[in-house]
Amino acid sequence: MKQINLRHMNLKGTYILSAVLLVASGLFHTSCSDDFLEIDPQVTQTPEDYFSSSTDAATEVVNAVYNNLLQWDQHSFSWNGVSSITSDDADKGSDPGDTGADKHELDNFTFSASSVSFNEIWVANYRGISFANQALDIIPGLEIEDVLKKRLEGEAKFLRAYYYWNLVRCFGGVPKIDKIPDPANAEDITNGRTRASKEDIYKLIISDLQFGIENLQERSAMNSSDLGRATKGAAKTFLAKVYMYQKNWDEAFKLTNEVIQSGEYSLVADYAQIWRESGENSSESIFEVQASGTTPNKGIQGYVAHQGVRGQLGWGFNTPSKDLEDTYEAADPRKDATIIFPGETMWDGVEINASTPNPRYNEKAYISKTMETFNGNDWESNKNIRIFRYAEVLLINAEAANELGQTANALTSLNQVRNRVGLTDATSDNLKEKIWHERRIELAMEHDRFFDLVRQGRAGEVLRAHGKSFVDGKHEVFPIPQTQIELSGGILTQNPGY
Repeated sequence: MKQINLRHMNLKGTYILSAVLLVASGLFHTSCSDDFLEIDPQVTQTPEDYFSSSTDAATEVVNAVYNNLLQWDQHSFSWNGVSSITSDDADKGSDPGDTGADKHELDNFTFSASSVSFNEIWVANYRGISFANQALDIIPGLEIEDVLKKRLEGEAKFLRAYYYWNLVRCFGGVPKIDKIPDPANAEDITNGRTRASKEDIYKLIISDLQFGIENLQERSAMNSSDLGRATKGAAKTFLAKVYMYQKNWDEAFKLTNEVIQSGEYSLVADYAQIWRESGENSSESIFEVQASGTTPNKGIQGYVAHQGVRGQLGWGFNTPSKDLEDTYEAADPRKDATIIFPGETMWDGVEINASTPNPRYNEKAYISKTMETFNGNDWESNKNIRIFRYAEVLLINAEAANELGQTANALTSLNQVRNRVGLTDATSDNLKEKIWHERRIELAMEHDRFFDLVRQGRAGEVLRAHGKSFVDGKHEVFPIPQTQIELSGGILTQNPGY
């Protein structure tokens, strides 16, 4: 059950800024326009005495950083397009004439800097960064117990790292905003319109996560009311994944060993159970976006609706590909736990239409309207997004061990993941490819596959074989949104090839 109270903040007032909220790269203001790089001359900072010195005030300002995770542009349509439909795991789905604005372009790699999904991802993640910077500015001045103060700062930095992680994987170098900008400071204005290097963004991510490791609590030490907040184990897992992307195998191996040896996590026996309400925040869960289908709803906007079976349960976008279906080994139960097939009967008794526009749908985004919490609101339904799971810790550990020449350790971790679903032990031949295969199957439709292919250096080879028009040296990153370049007065530079 969800415990954390991710209170819906008024994004133009309470607990954020007293006048106009700074969002996006910390220099942006909210409005109905796309002026996300403009500084409102009327903007005023929150007065120093706006917040009380209570624990509630400190907690709520961090809740605003979490709340951004629930937004439509953060984790729903555009994110599925950019992180999933681009990969060989998924197709656009829906009907041919329903493009989802640009999802057909993402599917075929015919997108441009003007494709709307990129600007949505940019704005959503910088909005989260703005919230985090606001929290980090306010919390040190509050008169609360020091351990709690450091923990809340650690949560804000963990989330800031997550938002920057999304940006750096999508775009490479981006503007680095690590404080509330001063609209009267020319350097702050320039920073918001100038791309930092990818390496500098990674340094900030690593620094934020190291702070989190030092100051966050283990999950077992958290109060039940704090279930769902970032923990020490989550920060270690996240940092290990960052180090994997940087091929820092020693650190990735060390951190994953610490998570494994902590005893805080274990694999869930039934893989299919992970994706149900009863499997949320389980022993395997390390960090999830917390959703609630109760009244009032606090769900992830549109996440279930846009992926549901078209003509029956939703819009039908982000459908598992035939290539993914064919990749599973015989009798691997993860296929049925990941893919909805036309005509099948779901675990809650719902019969899927035999004739659907698409041959497969994403079961990891399915909710039961009869056997799970549901109050009739399809838009903000009860479906957590699993961001980090213990199975991935084992797979990062296996990959790092293999790269370090520790074959036995690699096999031990890899085979725990395989044995959980009843598969036989893998052997040491072609071990790297086996680990990569297991990552694909275990984490299918969980927003990692495209980025995995890029970091593995085989995105072009794999995606072109799947019929996508991937161009080496260009499509490893997405274009900087044209809207943002224009609003910067041309200061933001574009990625090569766009």
